[in-house]
Amino acid sequence: MIREDLRNIAIIAHVDHGKTTLVDQMLKQAGTFRENQVVEERVMDSGDLERERGITILAKNTSIHYKGVKINIVDTPGHADFSGEVERSLKMVSGVLILVDAAEGPMPQTRFVTQKALELGLRLIIVVNKVDRPDARLGEVEDEVLELLMDLNASDEQLDSPILYCSGRAGTSTTDPASPGKDLTPLFDTILSHFPPLEMDDEGPLQLLVSSIDYNDYVGRIGIGRIERGVARQNADVVVCNYNHKDVNLRGKLVNLYEIEGLDRVPCESARAGDIVCFSGLEKINIGDTVCAFDCVEPVAFVKISEPTVEMIFSVNDSPFAGKEGKFVTTRHLRERLYRELLRDVSLKVEDTDSTDSFRVSGRGEMHLSILIETMRREGYEFQVSSPKVLYKIIDGERYEPVERLIVDVPEDMTGPVFQSMGQRKGELVHMSAMGSRMRLEFLVPARGLFGYKSEFLTDTKGEGVMSSVFFEYQPYKGEIERRKTGSLVAFEAGEAVTYGLFNAQGRGPLFIGPGTPVYEGMVVGYSPKDEDINVNVCKTKHLTNTRSSASDDALRLIPPKKLSLEEALEFIADDELLEVTPLSIRLRKRILDSELRAKARAKAKLGI
Repeated sequence: MIREDLRNIAIIAHVDHGKTTLVDQMLKQAGTFRENQVVEERVMDSGDLERERGITILAKNTSIHYKGVKINIVDTPGHADFSGEVERSLKMVSGVLILVDAAEGPMPQTRFVTQKALELGLRLIIVVNKVDRPDARLGEVEDEVLELLMDLNASDEQLDSPILYCSGRAGTSTTDPASPGKDLTPLFDTILSHFPPLEMDDEGPLQLLVSSIDYNDYVGRIGIGRIERGVARQNADVVVCNYNHKDVNLRGKLVNLYEIEGLDRVPCESARAGDIVCFSGLEKINIGDTVCAFDCVEPVAFVKISEPTVEMIFSVNDSPFAGKEGKFVTTRHLRERLYRELLRDVSLKVEDTDSTDSFRVSGRGEMHLSILIETMRREGYEFQVSSPKVLYKIIDGERYEPVERLIVDVPEDMTGPVFQSMGQRKGELVHMSAMGSRMRLEFLVPARGLFGYKSEFLTDTKGEGVMSSVFFEYQPYKGEIERRKTGSLVAFEAGEAVTYGLFNAQGRGPLFIGPGTPVYEGMVVGYSPKDEDINVNVCKTKHLTNTRSSASDDALRLIPPKKLSLEEALEFIADDELLEVTPLSIRLRKRILDSELRAKARAKAKLGI
């Protein structure tokens, strides 16, 4: 049966190319909101972290109605670290809008998600967004997109994809860049004409592939996916199976069934093949599972999610301040929370270690893991994490490491420092092109070479540079890379930091803390320009004497401390350091807190004992 009344589409693009803003305008112009309804910007970014950082972290579902056709829309993340969300979302749709910034053109994540869409044989509509930018390069960007499609071996049909020119913020679209658009009607019409009606079998037994998981305190786990075949009915008895895990065989009932209408989930009694639905009642449902009819258990193949490339060790906090600020502090709490995250995040991996207090957590990149850390600390968890490390592979007896494709846009006169840094980090220049007064440089660089590079890059380019990267492939090990050229200033004794002690310590290097901060022995309070750790006593007070001098009462001037964000702290910590994370604080510390034991361990390491 052909469903003329339905289209399922996804919007994919690089970070900050305007996907969520365009969805806002699509919802408004399709009449989803009342005329007097107050609607926030980027309404699809519902999470606190998403709104704070201005990025999409989780794929979201919404729908609009246009000319009697329901268009289900999946808004996907643009950051490379959350590409697992994109990969699984593409299984729900039959076509994609590839959004490209009119000035920046195709970027690393654009390439990655486009490749996934082409592999699934999906139809494409190319949307050049932000055409109202003063530095827009419409003709060049159009050529770059076509080159990208040819690079990725797109079919003839995919190469003939229509191109539209949009302004997501203004809510306009046009097929001719010479004549500005008035609204999004050309985009809606192209979606209906270019994406064919779904050919679905709603007479056969039920098949529903779960592509996403949500959770609700009242009904438990909620599965989200597209009905591949048949009809889903409320209170129907079903069997859950999995294409990749044959041992999955659960029986249950679809207690509640919902259709997505705009931003709401509307209860329904049944839904047909092609519909994207939410359902509850199956407590152990997972992403990639297939919900089948009792009399016909046939799992649907699920896309293979790319493997993690970075790992960190999460462990129970054992610092002197442990348990003072967190609500969930035990091994049981930490283990339950990490394994619960696996149910929602398909690109995350959690493993037990030899220690009962520690867990190995692997993800797509530093930001992927830092978002998990930030989410957990906001929920009241207290724990500590190690510095990030890349995951190596042994292929034919040789060690291989993950390599990233890095693209940087910098002013012409600032390319020198970038080349120098890339040389030190084993980066290889593969492409260079001019974009007006700026240069676009493309490197292949080991993933470990990018640890801690972002802050250095912003300093080198005086804040004018833009960088982004995405996983490229595994390549033979490139050799040693010096991760950090600075040492740490380590607190020598426990107490409270005072102005006199901090004044003496700041001569050794910039500090991370101010007066009144509680410290403990082994806590990192700053960094030293020298490549060695220095013990400092920030709790040292001035000795009182009975003699006075003219300068004794002069006020001590402290340099304002450098407050590290979570990402900056993860970039900074060395292999012998840990990051202590609590709901109220982020502290850096040495693994071995005692200064004498630390010195002995360092001496043994040098001797190779």
